[in-house]
Amino acid sequence: MTVGVARFVDMMMLPDLQDRLDDAARRHGVPGAAVAVRAAGAVTEAATGVADRGTDVAVTPDTLFPIGSITKTWTATLIMQLVADGLLDLDAPVRRYLPRFALPDETAAATVTVRHLLTHTGGFEGDLFEDTGDGDDAVERLVAFLGTGARQIAPPGTVFSYCNAGYVVLGALAARLRGGTWEQVLRRHVIAPLGVTHMALLPQEAARFRVTSGHADGVPLSEDLPRSNAPAGSTPVAAMRELVRPGLPLAAMAPPQVALPDLGARAAYAWGLGLMLFRWDGVDVVGHDGATLGHCASWRVVPGRDVAVAVAVNGGDGPALIDEVLDAVLAATAGISVPARPVPPASPVAAGPVTGRYSSPLADYRVTPADGGLSVVYRPQGIASGDPVTMRYVPLRPGVFVGVDRSAGVHPVIAFLGDGRYLFAGSRALPRH
Repeated sequence: MTVGVARFVDMMMLPDLQDRLDDAARRHGVPGAAVAVRAAGAVTEAATGVADRGTDVAVTPDTLFPIGSITKTWTATLIMQLVADGLLDLDAPVRRYLPRFALPDETAAATVTVRHLLTHTGGFEGDLFEDTGDGDDAVERLVAFLGTGARQIAPPGTVFSYCNAGYVVLGALAARLRGGTWEQVLRRHVIAPLGVTHMALLPQEAARFRVTSGHADGVPLSEDLPRSNAPAGSTPVAAMRELVRPGLPLAAMAPPQVALPDLGARAAYAWGLGLMLFRWDGVDVVGHDGATLGHCASWRVVPGRDVAVAVAVNGGDGPALIDEVLDAVLAATAGISVPARPVPPASPVAAGPVTGRYSSPLADYRVTPADGGLSVVYRPQGIASGDPVTMRYVPLRPGVFVGVDRSAGVHPVIAFLGDGRYLFAGSRALPRH
């Protein structure tokens, strides 16, 4: 693995950041990684490894990584700017601004509000990565596809289920009210005012920069995600320093809107208006995560302590590396001890049997009782399609289970909601069939 490259503006609080990143990448089999930290007005950056194992081009602090769903905070920023300018009411039906917005469930389509979309409570299927072409109408065409393709899994406002498609609708809404494509509007109203330079929203823009390839099982991937989902995070790539710039309207976005299932002290406890909300060591922290094919990234901000950190990786056990880096950075800069992820308990609590099949466009889960816990056969579908994996889960507490084995370096946690009507996994509420 290529030795790391660092650009340090202030190393007083983070003297070992480069060594930590290099070591974590080696131990977790990560091809390349980058981190940027803003603390007390200074920015610290580090990078390690390679952008692509087929070329061995080194990752530097200038290298762009796909940021995935962290993009949603930028789309949410466009929405909150419209609210601040008096052009948008969060509690108005989406149809007030997009008259042609449709869903197979007409009652839901007429009542879904902008707030529902921001908080992932619209109730319709979210993982719809339909490729509607590379033209400027790609987002509009995906919104039109929802009229027949977006299954309703719950009435609007009743169930939290992570919804990429909802953020595509928000992107279309912002584009219509501001005039232009989502990309043009984001550049005018967020990217340019923040002074962002190392970021690209389209593949032809990314060609100007050094950009990472995702890896699966150590092998570079080449599949691109469609422009239709750009406002939800399919196409943007950025250097980590661009994510830690101040300027997003976090105070307006941070009030809790919907409580989340309790998956442990490290997990988000609630969702705001485009933000994940955490309370670690008695301190409020906001942020978002992102994942695309072979990549994952994480962004956290401690508003009360002037600290922001962004980390991205291009394969391997990325979540485990991100955990280590975030924990060390927040301890050193914000004085926060981040809770550990749940692990299988030595003596699992008693749990009632759960049986069923739960599915979404991206995943199919078949659950049966086994050995005091659960046997779960997980089959990735759609753009994430792959071989089925069988995992054993044991109960943490009633309705919440943790995987006995690690996946991407961490023990996955799932929960059952509504008397088993939904399986909550990967922030999605998957309905039982």
